Amino acid sequence: MPLIFVYGTLRHLPLLDLVAGVAVSGRAARLPGYRVVAAKGEDYPMPLADPGASATGLLCEVSETAFARLDWYETAFGYNAAPLDVETDGGTVSAQVWLPDPGAEAPGGDWDLSRWTAGWADLTMIAAAEAMELFGRVPAAQIGQFWHMFQGRADARLRAGRMERPRIGSDVDRRAVTHVASEIGHAGYFVTRTDILRHPTFSGGMSAELRREMFVAGDAAIVLPYDPVRDRILLVEQFRMGPWGRGARYPFMLEPVAGRLDPGEEPETCARRETEEEAGVKLNALIKVASYYPSPGYLTEYFHTYVGLCDLPDGTETNTGGLDTEDEDIRTHVLSFDTAMDLLSSGEADNGPLIHLLTWLKAERPGLRATA
Repeated sequence: MPLIFVYGTLRHLPLLDLVAGVAVSGRAARLPGYRVVAAKGEDYPMPLADPGASATGLLCEVSETAFARLDWYETAFGYNAAPLDVETDGGTVSAQVWLPDPGAEAPGGDWDLSRWTAGWADLTMIAAAEAMELFGRVPAAQIGQFWHMFQGRADARLRAGRMERPRIGSDVDRRAVTHVASEIGHAGYFVTRTDILRHPTFSGGMSAELRREMFVAGDAAIVLPYDPVRDRILLVEQFRMGPWGRGARYPFMLEPVAGRLDPGEEPETCARRETEEEAGVKLNALIKVASYYPSPGYLTEYFHTYVGLCDLPDGTETNTGGLDTEDEDIRTHVLSFDTAMDLLSSGEADNGPLIHLLTWLKAERPGLRATA
């Protein structure tokens, strides 16, 4: 059976067992000529050649099946297995070690397993569990390509688990639901999943076994920039797949600024970041409006919505923005409050967040202007 040496996140034994698909035991070992550092700007590890160093880790004997799972997972991130000599208290042995391609990652500072465990282990366990459901179904590179989205969905799941207990609605805990099985139907930028389950009923029993499909996405922050002094609103316009897929004659849409939360990012931080990226506007203040599911019957996506107070001086009426790295092609519009309200009455405001935030602003505008 193959011998492997792990020096990074797979030293977190729950993650090692999850990826391997079986409980794995190991013993302390050292990889001479390397030290473990964080990739630059990240908190995941990479080995850095250093003749005077020795990287600590675990030496494990695994089955061929477990090795195939581990290799698929590591290959997703551009790490390939190579036989290297590893030192143990009983002598030197050869083991498979996953290394990045030379020059693929720039080194950063020291990497610490305990720090990573405290900040990222729970999120990574959820993301990795979803990824390993796809083992043998999709190329490993597809997991790496969309890993950021796996992490975003995992982060949303952790945030959902911290919700407050309802005061009026049912407080039946999710642990009362009988989960029978899950199946991922599609996995790309987004994921579709089918769950088979039974849930408690209001009559006191359990429902029949239900098969329900879901479109799984991470959380998003949405912000309507508003200048209370000049009484102006900023909207963004871009091509949208929803109208296109529905067959809309005009598939471009006016919207508030919006974007997905980066893994570990707070919604307020995302709202400020996205406003600068999409509109080039720095917010002076951020007012929380509401957080909600836009379509809870089938969609896991969750919106954190805000009105952002800012300066929208003359000369900012129309601009373009967005990130080239995300293929964003965005045009901004600065509208007077009255013109923005006309979008509601004419029906041109035809997406939920825009209608919701304009309606909120209409009610709260007098107070915002009075204190500007």
